[in-house]
Amino acid sequence: MAPFLSRIREPGACLFGTWVKLDSLETLEMLAWAGHDFVVIDMEHSPHTLESTYRSIVAAQGFGMSALVRLPDLHSHTAQRVLDAGADGVLVPRVRDAADARHAIDMLSFGPRGSRGMGVTSRAGRWGALPTADYLAHGDQHVARVLQFEDQAALDAVDNILDVPGVNSAFVGYGDLSLSSGKPPGHADNAARIQRWLAVCRERQIPCGTAVADAAAAARSREQGFAFVMVGNDAAMFGRAAVQSLQGLKG
Repeated sequence: MAPFLSRIREPGACLFGTWVKLDSLETLEMLAWAGHDFVVIDMEHSPHTLESTYRSIVAAQGFGMSALVRLPDLHSHTAQRVLDAGADGVLVPRVRDAADARHAIDMLSFGPRGSRGMGVTSRAGRWGALPTADYLAHGDQHVARVLQFEDQAALDAVDNILDVPGVNSAFVGYGDLSLSSGKPPGHADNAARIQRWLAVCRERQIPCGTAVADAAAAARSREQGFAFVMVGNDAAMFGRAAVQSLQGLKG
């Protein structure tokens, strides 16, 4: 399977995935059977530990999906180990300005650009079986470094943030933008800000992602030009199904 970053760079591409909040091999396998292109293991808004994240990366890739990880926060100390685990990409939350972007790219990049350490004897280096040059090339050229834009200030600073060398993908969060602006996600002001953000990303050939609640919204995102879209999450899928299974039987 081609690297996730290569696939979202293809003209007209739109990959569909979901957030993974459950430490469950069974649900990962079901997501793969359903046809998801990728998953994002969520260390920010779920109980995932480094160990469960590692297991989920290995399983998702074994089931034929790309495996990305959202770090717990902008200054997470787990970035190095998530990369060593072989993640196809890393989402960095709460990037608000160019300084935040430089910090994010630094921790996700090998020297001389960044401070990521050499871990060729980790899973990312096939436990030492991958030639060092190939290991370094993969980390530099094929790992998605996804900066999350989640508030008004970040979207307004999109030009400065994307000017930071090494940024190769971006994500916009509707929910946090709504909190930041005090306006519903679909408000015209938020929509205009996102359209400008998309246009700037497109000019710089930066593939964009977002997260939505359902397939109809995902289809609209594809039409807008998003290259990867998370649809719901595994926990919510189970929760809704559990409620629906008892509808009309109680109360």
